[in-house]
Amino acid sequence: MAAKLLLASSNVGKLKEFRSLAPGAPISLELELFPNFENIPAFEEAAPTFAENSLGKALYYSQYTNELVIADDSGLAVPSLEGRPGVRSARYAGENATSAQRMDKLLAEMKGNQGEKRAAHFTCAISVVKENRALAVVTARVDGEILQAQRGAGGFGYDPIFYFPLLNKTFAELTAEEKNEHSHRGKAFRRLLAVLPDVL
Repeated sequence: MAAKLLLASSNVGKLKEFRSLAPGAPISLELELFPNFENIPAFEEAAPTFAENSLGKALYYSQYTNELVIADDSGLAVPSLEGRPGVRSARYAGENATSAQRMDKLLAEMKGNQGEKRAAHFTCAISVVKENRALAVVTARVDGEILQAQRGAGGFGYDPIFYFPLLNKTFAELTAEEKNEHSHRGKAFRRLLAVLPDVL
């Protein structure tokens, strides 16, 4: 059994990450970026949960193709900040803010927080849709804590301040293999691979 999945994104790094996990799939997978993604009006991720945003995005882009569409939404949540940045993780410091600006804002909001108040988790939701019909929605999370300052040169987004106690590293210090094994996106994608044969 084989399947072609179009990733509703123009992010080559995200495609590479998913492709590196695909060899473990119970079926043969071909993963590609959505063609002409930049020329399609952007989907507004305005729902209150990662799962709703992920599914909404997949349904939206499925209008433009007969192929299977995969879409993800992910972000960082800090319980002591009432779940912020949450679904607004990418827009936390403004629409055009850099990762550094988003981290600076989060660290400023958490100033004075100690111990359990620095707990945080990344969540990822991934949806697969074909011709405006939802086939699967999966989610996964990984727990850690927010450091006082950045560590590591890898990763992206909030990775340099997200400490993962199991490996005593921030996500920005993980190797690609470690991140694929332990990250929220890696976990969610493996869950998706496990259910794909039953839904296609």
